Amino acid sequence: MSAHDRWQVFRGESTDSSDLIFRVKRSSMFQWKTKLDVFLANNTDEKVCDFKVQGSCSERSCVVYAGESSSIVAQMHKNKKTTVQSVLIGKDNFMVTVYPNVDYGFIVTLIIILTAINEAAQQAADIGAAVGGAAGAAVASAF
Repeated sequence: MSAHDRWQVFRGESTDSSDLIFRVKRSSMFQWKTKLDVFLANNTDEKVCDFKVQGSCSERSCVVYAGESSSIVAQMHKNKKTTVQSVLIGKDNFMVTVYPNVDYGFIVTLIIILTAINEAAQQAADIGAAVGGAAGAAVASAF
């Protein structure tokens, strides 16, 4: 991951450019729903993405599209069914649908990257709120 939410995925533990599988970056810096562009290793000019991921942190869902099209290749959503484990342990259950001829590992990796980006954004928002709240409290106590 880089400072601008760019990820590079390599084979194994390599970081050699010949082992690059794909790159992921945010479609734009400011978004309500997280949108990621995915470029396969041979797409070096990055003019048109090979896949697009759209996810909603609040809805805990995402859809993976083929390129700039509306063709869905995979989707994930929070399972609505409540289980004892989800209540007691606080773990959510998710349903992932991967369409034919799509690599499961590729989709899982995209979901993990999307989750990491969303968690980093949430942590940054929490820190901003804490700093803003502390500054507000300091100003209020001065009066």
